[in-house]
Amino acid sequence: MSIWWSLHLRREAASVPLARRLLLGTMETAGVDPDVSYDLSLALSEACANAVEHGGESGLPDSSAAYRVTAYLDGEKCRIEVTDSGPGFPPVRPRPTPMEAENGRGLCLIRELADHVQIGNKPGRGAVVSFDKILKWRKDAPLMAV
Repeated sequence: MSIWWSLHLRREAASVPLARRLLLGTMETAGVDPDVSYDLSLALSEACANAVEHGGESGLPDSSAAYRVTAYLDGEKCRIEVTDSGPGFPPVRPRPTPMEAENGRGLCLIRELADHVQIGNKPGRGAVVSFDKILKWRKDAPLMAV
């Protein structure tokens, strides 16, 4: 079983729950275990929130107004990529963010919820956060990988 979709979303707060609901609906329909679905949807929400907040440059009118979310459910794994058109991540990462801090915990949370995380810059095209997780299936899963 293989399912994939891609969204081109405006950098607005309302786009975050839209992407999350689409992912949850896809996983529920496929028969993915609810705990795994929840973890991935929370990680996706954090990545989208980062793209909304940091993913554009004021000097670029069209490209900075949007970001892209792509999800792949392929066999036993789900891979999600969030790409924006912002300045990317700074070359030197600051010290880890304390858990009680109001901002800056999203990437740490994504690392905790996913099995594998890649964070990088695309020169002149923004940042990419991609993560994947091995799927677990409900016993009655209609689209379970064989």
